Amino acid sequence: MTYLIAFDGSDDARAAIAYTGARLRPEPTVVLTVWEPLLSQLAWAPLAAGGPVPVQQHDEQWEEERQAERVAQEGAELAAAAGLPGARPVAGRGTGPVWSTIVDHAAELDAALIVVGSRGLSRVKSVLLGSVSDRVLHHAGRPTLIVPPADRTG
Repeated sequence: MTYLIAFDGSDDARAAIAYTGARLRPEPTVVLTVWEPLLSQLAWAPLAAGGPVPVQQHDEQWEEERQAERVAQEGAELAAAAGLPGARPVAGRGTGPVWSTIVDHAAELDAALIVVGSRGLSRVKSVLLGSVSDRVLHHAGRPTLIVPPADRTG
């Protein structure tokens, strides 16, 4: 049995880790942080660049990937401290919507449970793009736990 916890560093993602560690029995855990190269992000919002965008060399690591690795490591450390020893950090490259990458990784791992916070996006982005947690819930085809903000988990 493997848990997949989606972690973006937000307070809601932290609450999801804390809730999982406090209320579920310890199981192998993967803490997934989804990242996309800036150039891919600009495909969604090309006017946001406002200037030239550097081209990535094939032998170099993307800065976005390095940041995602740091965030995933932080999440794995939080998971271990919350009672999920041996949590493994994964920086997963997104090739589309974040929810799709989470669902794909869960399928690849054959995760028994996906855990997500209720909000990782700002409220405005959530209205425009839809809720990641809602999309994961409806597309995962496996048990999904959506943890509300810490002030509502009790």
